[in-house]
Amino acid sequence: MSVIDGKLGRLQHFYRSGPLPCPYIPGRVERKLFTRLNGGDARALNTTLSQAGFRRSHDIVYRPVCPGCRACVPVRIPVARFAPGRSMRRTWTANLDLARRSALPIGSDEQFALFLRYQRHRHGDSDMARMSRTDYGSMIEEGSGSAALIEFRDPTGALRAAALVDVLEDGLSAVYSFYDPDVPERSLGTYVILALVEEARRTGLDHVYLGYWIAQSQKMAYKARFQPLEALTDTGWTTLDPPA
Repeated sequence: MSVIDGKLGRLQHFYRSGPLPCPYIPGRVERKLFTRLNGGDARALNTTLSQAGFRRSHDIVYRPVCPGCRACVPVRIPVARFAPGRSMRRTWTANLDLARRSALPIGSDEQFALFLRYQRHRHGDSDMARMSRTDYGSMIEEGSGSAALIEFRDPTGALRAAALVDVLEDGLSAVYSFYDPDVPERSLGTYVILALVEEARRTGLDHVYLGYWIAQSQKMAYKARFQPLEALTDTGWTTLDPPA
């Protein structure tokens, strides 16, 4: 399928993947609509597609188009309206000792070691837990023309968390993050998102895109805690009701 992008003024080719088992909801089938992120206007294209509910992986931008299922809901945090609750404020305070550094998206052995520990602790049955050092480098570096890799280090210099982030025209898109599973008291998964909200606010960006919220998946349901949260519906981006 080919589409003329009115904003970019160019022809963009889209493709549909074959059916695969859904990685989030057992018994369901996954299909994706995708295109390649390339050319000198890659950031503008990534922004346009992110606003339409797409996500980036390597140099591919995709959106689920699964038959008979709409469980994957694109969500984003409206930075100006976001108000962390008491628990999130405690998490922020618990991590005030972490130093934050934004760098070019280049994979390192140190990052890969932390990435493997995270995967084996949190997602041991996934394909990502079996990624090689080369695979990891490709994930970080391919299609990253407008991306940054943010590292979080403790006072000893130890790497505690990292986030691959696309810098869009209207916000930050959290492509992938991972963290030290051996310090659960820090709630680093929550902290990284809070740090992205602060960074977007500091740089004058309106949104933090979190990918897909899937109510039936425990791995994805946590995103609804970040209120207010906007979801992409048939009528555009609207406020998602908080979980009961």
